[in-house]
Amino acid sequence: MERKYAEFQIQDLLPIAMTLVVTGIGLAFGLNVMSDVRDDFTADSIEYNATSSAMEGVAKIPEKMPLIATVIVAAILIGILVRYLFVRFG
Repeated sequence: MERKYAEFQIQDLLPIAMTLVVTGIGLAFGLNVMSDVRDDFTADSIEYNATSSAMEGVAKIPEKMPLIATVIVAAILIGILVRYLFVRFG
């Protein structure tokens, strides 16, 4: 059986981190724009309520960003450990 070696570089984390940063910035700016649009409508109108509901929905994503980042980091660490142990003891 031929052994295969998996290589992992710490630089491989940069695209993942940049994706999280860009997502956070995009969501923050999007929520800011939605807030400005909502302020242009009359309070308690259908449009005002629709933008408020949309903002609530979009705001749930940034609330989950720390959990998403934790899961990604945990998956990477588990992957590194599994590869290391598999190569060492496999």
